[in-house]
Amino acid sequence: MTEPQPRGNFRQQAILEELRRAGGVSRINTLAAALDVSEETVRRNIKRLADSGLVEKMHGGARLVSEQEADLHHRIAENPDAKRKIARAVADLLPDGASLFLDIGSTTTYIAQALLGHRNLLVVTNSVAVAYKLACRNDNRVFMAGGELRPHDGGAFGADAMEFAARFQTDFAILSAAAIDASTGLMLHDMEEAKFSRLIMKNAGCRIVAADARKFHRSAPICAADLSIVDILVTDETPPADLLAMASEQGIEIVTAN
Repeated sequence: MTEPQPRGNFRQQAILEELRRAGGVSRINTLAAALDVSEETVRRNIKRLADSGLVEKMHGGARLVSEQEADLHHRIAENPDAKRKIARAVADLLPDGASLFLDIGSTTTYIAQALLGHRNLLVVTNSVAVAYKLACRNDNRVFMAGGELRPHDGGAFGADAMEFAARFQTDFAILSAAAIDASTGLMLHDMEEAKFSRLIMKNAGCRIVAADARKFHRSAPICAADLSIVDILVTDETPPADLLAMASEQGIEIVTAN
């Protein structure tokens, strides 16, 4: 019988505390002895913590993931099936030999993965994860924006990144968003991300926004762009009625991945 959720949460917190005391790494049997529980109980809760991106399972033990790593793991692990569908749909829109901006984000990381079969791409990005996936393969050319990489997501922002990206005019700009609203537009949590998004949308022939349906029911404090600048919205479910009406009014193509 599974443990009640509150007790599971308590047990997981106890495991995290023991891992911190042990310097970040510990064996299953050591954790079980310290917490006076069975090894199976520890394994079950380690699996839950690993699914949440807080620990990494190792042979016979577990490693505590840093807060920076956990943030990136959490974003990539959220709603992965929808993001994979969206990524494949976006990849289908892009021909071999295209030039494109790819911004920072978990969804664009999935898109980079979906583009591994494409050839002769020219990719401009501020995401080290995107650059790593697409560089040095299939005759692609990858240009990475300069500047200090943020520790929590491996993104480059600031004046140097903006100046670098401004040199390019691409066929496509592919962006993610923290939230999408019919009246407000594309919303983000970070001002530097918003500035970068505006720049690459301005410098691209076709603007594609990739966002799963949860983004239609969220909010964020910073408006990155009005929806009127978007050409294609790729998502995994039919958007709300007000967003559909706005898309029809502005001539935005809606692609529903399935």
